[in-house]
Amino acid sequence: MTAERIASTPRVDPGTLTGERAALEEWLDFHRATLAMKCEGLDETQLRTASAPPSNLTLLGLVRHMAEVERGWFRRVLAGEEAGWIFSTAEDPDRDFHVTEEDTWQEAYAAWQDEIAAARVNAAGRGLDDVGVGKHRTGGTFNLRWIYLHMIEEYARHNGHADLVRERLDGATGD
Repeated sequence: MTAERIASTPRVDPGTLTGERAALEEWLDFHRATLAMKCEGLDETQLRTASAPPSNLTLLGLVRHMAEVERGWFRRVLAGEEAGWIFSTAEDPDRDFHVTEEDTWQEAYAAWQDEIAAARVNAAGRGLDDVGVGKHRTGGTFNLRWIYLHMIEEYARHNGHADLVRERLDGATGD
């Protein structure tokens, strides 16, 4: 199954005159859709191909990683849920990046979309200044504004990685 068959919703440019909350949510959704676009049209082999050795970074690994990041910030930190890891383990905390032949796009994409949906539910009804009820692994607490900003930064950084991986795979470029 190619990524194109389970593609994300179309990417929408964030508004230029929106309020703070809407701007943060729109930019986060823009970056989520950008990562999905970088994976579209590729087959399972391409999605798990590390295209810039010695790095083992793959598009499939990036999607798995972002599922873990969404879960960590919106479930564990913001909502205080006791949500375990999806892909990572105590033995391999970077297991989200370490893909194998058994790991599939369908599984990763579904987990990522589930975590995005949970993030939206957990953020709904909270103010930007509301502090999460859970703690980060560092022991810190964070408000929703900080979490949104961090998630935008996290996606932006990894979308840059995705650009390079995709270009190396098939020459596709773009924002």
